[in-house]
Amino acid sequence: MSLSNQLGREGEDLAAQYLLNNGYQILERNYRYRKAEIDIIALKEETLAIVEVKSRTSSYFGSPESFVSQKKIKLLVMATDHYVNKNNLFVSVRFDIISILKEKNVANIQHIEDAFYFF
Repeated sequence: MSLSNQLGREGEDLAAQYLLNNGYQILERNYRYRKAEIDIIALKEETLAIVEVKSRTSSYFGSPESFVSQKKIKLLVMATDHYVNKNNLFVSVRFDIISILKEKNVANIQHIEDAFYFF
């Protein structure tokens, strides 16, 4: 496994544990629909959190969350729509980013709720 894939997997594991520790129920990890992938789908109370995890080892080129592109947002919205309809869910949906900056084996986790809107 490449170092970037390993960092991504570790970041997703840290994000999932963070969500569990904060009262979320993890419904799916790495949910795929067509060309889209949702890192984590979590539920807290009546809110479905669609979580994009971004991990970096340096902020030299920008914060991890700044790497979520408009194309990625469109793909997330498409996959979320499919997931909600397929599972016949009646919940509010929120798009979050969990940003992980891992420097010198110390992970700084930032949870950005309502990171973007889909309209």
